[in-house]
Amino acid sequence: MRHRKAGRKFGRNTSHRRAMLRNLTGNLVLHERIETTHAKAMELRRQVERLITRATRLGDDLLVDVGKLDDERRERVVARRTHAQRLVAAFLPRRLARRLPDGTIEQVDLVHKLFHEIAPRYLDRVRQGRGGGYTRVTRLLRRRGDAAPMAVVELLGRPEAGQPGEEKKTANAD
Repeated sequence: MRHRKAGRKFGRNTSHRRAMLRNLTGNLVLHERIETTHAKAMELRRQVERLITRATRLGDDLLVDVGKLDDERRERVVARRTHAQRLVAAFLPRRLARRLPDGTIEQVDLVHKLFHEIAPRYLDRVRQGRGGGYTRVTRLLRRRGDAAPMAVVELLGRPEAGQPGEEKKTANAD
């Protein structure tokens, strides 16, 4: 029996499952919206929420300019930031490449993006006592080849946030 056993196994061994979730997490942080199977999306949501929570727990220290602080406070802030970034970097791939619209390839530091672009969006949510809930999982139609249930996972509050499946509707309109 699987009483009190959290998490899905996906028919993979531990290292394969961990690598798959690390790559999915890295791609979600990089692109802020990905499409995958529903089971993977639900498991991915657990991982991403933990990482964003780790970053937002820094609170105002996340936004403070370290150069303007006195020595004692600067040491504390830098130590907290460094510790949190190292904990996140232990799971999240450090760099991923993405192709820009002009065809060039750009290397993105995912830990930096998480702490400096994504986490500050959610500080108001955390201050209001509504921690968590940083992602949305939306079901899609089943995959054609094997009828696997598909879903879109996206970060809430993305700059270019639109309706889920918006690209597909415009592609099919032609």
